[in-house]
Amino acid sequence: MVNAVHLRFKVTDRSYFAILKKEIHALAATAGFMARKIGEIDIVVAEIVSNLAKYAVDGELLVKLMEEEGIQGIELISIDKGPGMGDVQRMMADGHSTANTLGHGLGSIKRLSDKFQVYSLKGWGTVLCSVIFNKPLPARLKPRNVEIRSLIVPKPGETACGDGFCCKETKDYIKLFLGDGLGHGKNAENAVQNAIEAFKIYPDHSPLENLRFIHREVKKTRGLVGTIVTFDKKAKTWRVCGVGNILTKLLGPAMSKTYVAYNGIIGLNIPNTMTDQEIPYEKGQQLFMCSDGIKSRWDLFRYPNIMRYDLTVMEAALLKDFARNTDDMSIAACKINI
Repeated sequence: MVNAVHLRFKVTDRSYFAILKKEIHALAATAGFMARKIGEIDIVVAEIVSNLAKYAVDGELLVKLMEEEGIQGIELISIDKGPGMGDVQRMMADGHSTANTLGHGLGSIKRLSDKFQVYSLKGWGTVLCSVIFNKPLPARLKPRNVEIRSLIVPKPGETACGDGFCCKETKDYIKLFLGDGLGHGKNAENAVQNAIEAFKIYPDHSPLENLRFIHREVKKTRGLVGTIVTFDKKAKTWRVCGVGNILTKLLGPAMSKTYVAYNGIIGLNIPNTMTDQEIPYEKGQQLFMCSDGIKSRWDLFRYPNIMRYDLTVMEAALLKDFARNTDDMSIAACKINI
């Protein structure tokens, strides 16, 4: 699975709202959504934009197409630095609205969403995530033991994105790759996409051997930094190897660990002395990988109860507070329950 780049819309200028809504409508139509579903997406977007315009500070909307169980979906993430909400459930009650806090329309957004979560703190702001599928998911869908999410946005003002994420899952292994092409723009995008193609075809499960293969395959590009993490389902162990400034953290109930990558540039020069680092699995662990477009001094445990939320909500909270906005930005996360 290659996770797509999110479209990023600033929701601060009302004169731009009509164009924003039109672009998201066109994206859903191009992806083959049914007319009824496109109408529901239009309503959700209108409600989100209205809330951000009325109550938020520095509001923005992230949008990407996604797929689950072979069914097309669209993900809408609203982020703001507004007053926040002290009681989210009360704000979602039909007819409830206030001049001081976000709330009006949340009930209708929830009803039209197949997946919906809101995380909000008074004085901090709000993250809202809505997912709408083109048709219903299977009624007896079993909870997945593996949850993988990514949030990738280009440098402001750019359309090409030099950050990229890819994951592969078999019955025995999970393989994750996050890469960041040097610089930004088309050349950086070309480097990371070449690396993803190499990652997709290499059969070995060692992160080190994957990186060596990618290194050989991308020599004609400008190069990149990247980290690969694998999880052995039978042995219940993680293995990590990375080159350059991709931050990798494993957060667990009893132990949290930050992986330190090797110096170098994939495609140009990587150390001969690299090895895989093995880390034991702990129930409840969550893995996060971030490019250097995200400031490194973050701690999710400072956000009350956020570890109970979907990984997408956690990623959006980190983007809200730690985005540099001077480069492409990416966060990938994985949670395993075995």
